[in-house]
Amino acid sequence: MFLPHRLNALLQNGGRLLLRQPTRRGFVASKNLSQGGNQWASDASTSSDRPAWSEEWKKNNLGAKLQNGTFPSTLFFVELGFGVDQHGDRSNATKAAIRAVRNSIEFNSIPGVIEHIPGGRKEMLIHVKLGIPKGAIVDVMEVAKVFPYGRLLPIETTVGGLEFATGRVVEELGDKDDIGVCVVACISIGYDKPEDKDKTSHKTFNTKDGH
Repeated sequence: MFLPHRLNALLQNGGRLLLRQPTRRGFVASKNLSQGGNQWASDASTSSDRPAWSEEWKKNNLGAKLQNGTFPSTLFFVELGFGVDQHGDRSNATKAAIRAVRNSIEFNSIPGVIEHIPGGRKEMLIHVKLGIPKGAIVDVMEVAKVFPYGRLLPIETTVGGLEFATGRVVEELGDKDDIGVCVVACISIGYDKPEDKDKTSHKTFNTKDGH
């Protein structure tokens, strides 16, 4: 699999794919990138690959399908959240990222998906953007397990979130200092219209136009 030279390499850790955040502020990257930055890795590109949160989810055929793409051309719902991890390896922001994504989606109900998105919840496109501290890594396949439905686009990361002093060191939990990690998540739900297949940006609505 080819990766752009400006991207840090994906790191192998116990067979899991981890993304190390690029050092240039503002550079946006996606998990398991191919040349275009809009695809999952070759070993996770099939629609049948469905990361599942638990064995119960697997038994009930739950888990979002992985789908290549960039961003929904038509937005339906946008959710924001944040997650914090105060203990353990500060260079790994996976736990905070999972908490941020869950914070984004767990306090919302969007029944309108059934009627307003073609194919309903199974076909809705999910775009995830994570703001993680500079130099941190995220196991995006663990983050992908949070979503029970839909088609999950390659997860996007950028330098963001923050590191902060907690004032406590708990060595029993793997702490080497008192630095905690905060990750911010933006979840965008939508779909692509057939006539928008060649468009490079999503549709926006201006209040001056009466929307």
